[in-house]
Amino acid sequence: MGHVVDQHALIRGNRIAYGVHGEGPPVVLVHGTPSSSYIWRNVVPHLVSTGYKAYVFDLLGYGLSERPWDPSIDTSMTGQVSVLEDLLSDWGLDKFHLVAHDIGGGIAQRFGVGSVGSLLSLTMIDTVSYDSYPSKRTRQQMEEGLETLIKKPDAEHRSHFREWLLSTLSDAANFDPDALKTYLDFISGPIGQGSLFQHQVTHYDPKHTMEIADRLDVLGRVPVQIVWGAEDAWQVVDWAHKLQGAIPGSALHIIEKCGHFAPEERPAEVAELLTSFFARLPSL
Repeated sequence: MGHVVDQHALIRGNRIAYGVHGEGPPVVLVHGTPSSSYIWRNVVPHLVSTGYKAYVFDLLGYGLSERPWDPSIDTSMTGQVSVLEDLLSDWGLDKFHLVAHDIGGGIAQRFGVGSVGSLLSLTMIDTVSYDSYPSKRTRQQMEEGLETLIKKPDAEHRSHFREWLLSTLSDAANFDPDALKTYLDFISGPIGQGSLFQHQVTHYDPKHTMEIADRLDVLGRVPVQIVWGAEDAWQVVDWAHKLQGAIPGSALHIIEKCGHFAPEERPAEVAELLTSFFARLPSL
């Protein structure tokens, strides 16, 4: 399966690419950085085949969605909550399972503490939380200044971020070359390179998760599971345990031989954890 988005919606004047697949109870999947809905391409078919309706989209400024030129347009985690809310309205969803990866988990935390009644369940996969980000390496990059990074030669940029992407798997040799190229193309070139820093890196600010960190217990009002790659070098497993401790009743599943991009590296295991989790919950 290739790209999972094939439709578009105009959300607050900006074009959002999305896709809807299958029939059954709704599952909304939110990707992180530096990826797109493409990371769910091998998870969605499992959801569909087991009787779920998967809703996927590219965050504003990511993937196949619009990359706004206007710097006043908020593409931070906080800003993306509004995008999610408006998409849910367009889709007519008032109750759904929410699945989120990386900064998508930060978006899910902010959405969930304010709208927990909309959730049938919440699954967070290798997610940011508290002040777990940006990494030391990313902070060092940001200190160079975004303008400097935006103007780096394409070949240098691609080489650096190719290595960056490879570090998301427990074994870089297993990264599918076509998938690696797709991720890299989205964040490189005349549009992608500048967009990466304007819409993604500049918003790597823990204020978005720290602002709601003392309210994470609210999420315990619905079934919550936390899924983590045992060898996640971007968000180490310690953060998974801290997150679990803050959410009453939440379950934690560690996937062995798996890095930060669990939906990319272990899609079958991720899909099985999702469908078995959903199956244990009361039906709609």
